[in-house]
Amino acid sequence: MSAPTLDAPRRALPTWATSFGPQIVAGLILGIVLGLVARAMPDAADGNPNWLVGTVTTIGSSYVGLLTVSVIPLIFTAVVSSIANLRNVANAARLAVQTLLWFAITAFVAVLIGIAVGLITQPGANTTVDAATATEPKSAGSWWAFLTGLVPQNFLGLGARTTVTESASGALSATTSLSFNVLQLLVVAIAIGIAALKVGEKAEPFLNFNAALLAIVQKVLWWIIRLAPIGTAALIAKAVATYGWDAIGQLGMFTLAIYIGLAIVFFGVYPAIIRMHGLSVKNFFSGVWPATQLGFVSRSSIGTLPLTERVTERNLGVPREYASFAVPLGATTKMDGCAAVYPAIAAIFVAQFYGIDLGLTDYLLIIVVSVIGSAATAGTTGATVMLTLTLSTLGLPLAGVGLLLAVEPIIDMGRTAVNVTGQALVPTIVAKREKILDETLYNAPRQGDPFADEDLVAAR
Repeated sequence: MSAPTLDAPRRALPTWATSFGPQIVAGLILGIVLGLVARAMPDAADGNPNWLVGTVTTIGSSYVGLLTVSVIPLIFTAVVSSIANLRNVANAARLAVQTLLWFAITAFVAVLIGIAVGLITQPGANTTVDAATATEPKSAGSWWAFLTGLVPQNFLGLGARTTVTESASGALSATTSLSFNVLQLLVVAIAIGIAALKVGEKAEPFLNFNAALLAIVQKVLWWIIRLAPIGTAALIAKAVATYGWDAIGQLGMFTLAIYIGLAIVFFGVYPAIIRMHGLSVKNFFSGVWPATQLGFVSRSSIGTLPLTERVTERNLGVPREYASFAVPLGATTKMDGCAAVYPAIAAIFVAQFYGIDLGLTDYLLIIVVSVIGSAATAGTTGATVMLTLTLSTLGLPLAGVGLLLAVEPIIDMGRTAVNVTGQALVPTIVAKREKILDETLYNAPRQGDPFADEDLVAAR
């Protein structure tokens, strides 16, 4: 009889190789290294970026594209399900009002900080930027555009744009790109969800199908999120290689003022609000961190939306029925970075650059536009359109927008990180005030991983 053989013991992988959090940090470090290497490499012979820049650009944009593709099915199914489930949530209307109120409160504080930082730093007086760089923006924000934009143009708020380009040989080529308006998608989903409730029992098969589809979408989304370390490395590498710090140049004081304002909101205002409601600041930031860092490197609140909603539900303990309504709404209308701090400082910069004195009425207008005006940029590139809305309201030259384009990518990273963090903060605070926050999940130990334990989530 042969002697029994023992299987060789398997070597467990180290924590950093299997934990999502350390993988994200590793992606950030790798991205910085790759970006510095790519920046040191010469451009291609035809004048295009070198192969490494092209590679990280393609990988990064592809990852953001994967996240963006999941936005439409996620918002539609989640909002319809949330409206159906709101039957089981007391004071649904009160939740909506509280959400909008806290959007306004945090925006009000953020714009006051932006005005104060702008007046102290005097960015327009401390610049040598060339006036020749001033150009009229290609698009501008308006209240009328916001109102008409609420009306869905088709079922999912989709739009198409065709661009015709001419090559050096004279050949013409056309490229068609699709886009979607998140606010219109919200309107459609809310209408269908309410209609399903009104129909009653006959709509139950549809609601069951929608719930099953939501579960499938969330599973696919989790697979995409697991690729975040790769996407993070590529996005930060592209940022370092493309932007560096050379672009700051003559706009150094303006860039510094923006980041000072964002830092005060991020490290001062948000922790104060969290403490005021008896919650742990450390647990909030450890919970929201995956979305914050992805917002920083991707520069897209919409692209980060699926991850923002996931961390709000799973890490911060906000009920799914409420989070699936509040987070998408926040991704379009809650922008403390783009719609409060930035337009306040930028408007002061433009006024100082052109030698225009702003009075008390002008500062009040900046506050009003920032508190309620970010909705007018929903579904668009928020910061530039929001700035044009602010400048046109104050009667300042719109050409001033062109003065700031050189540092737009650099400051947009910080703006988006603050936007995304605020979009998770407000639902958390409202849920706490309404006594529906799962504090066990909020306070759950992360143990090196930014997501709470699966058993705690399943037990909800």
